[in-house]
Amino acid sequence: MAQQHPHSTHGHDAHDSHGHDSHESHGSLRSYVIGFVLSLVLTAIPLIVVLNDMVTGTAANIVLLGTAILQFVVQLFFFMHLKEEKKPRYNLLALILGLVIVLTIVAGSIWIMTYNSVG
Repeated sequence: MAQQHPHSTHGHDAHDSHGHDSHESHGSLRSYVIGFVLSLVLTAIPLIVVLNDMVTGTAANIVLLGTAILQFVVQLFFFMHLKEEKKPRYNLLALILGLVIVLTIVAGSIWIMTYNSVG
């Protein structure tokens, strides 16, 4: 029985190394750093533009929306690894469903805030 225990530990180590290899294929430190820096820049741009009154009104909304969309794309490719999956169709369908849900919530919220006037 004592001989089986080291064998099972060795088998467990082999499994860990396999899991470690599959984890490394999801992204490198370089890609995470690039994604993080891009995220910081895309967060700072609208903050600086709006707080310093560089643009107002519709232009401010366009800057916010544009950087938000770019931020979403950065998150998908650098952190969610959308392009690296073996079956991207499933990820794409899940992404589309998520977008439909988010757009429905946002559109519904805007509708309610616009047309629900109190007295």
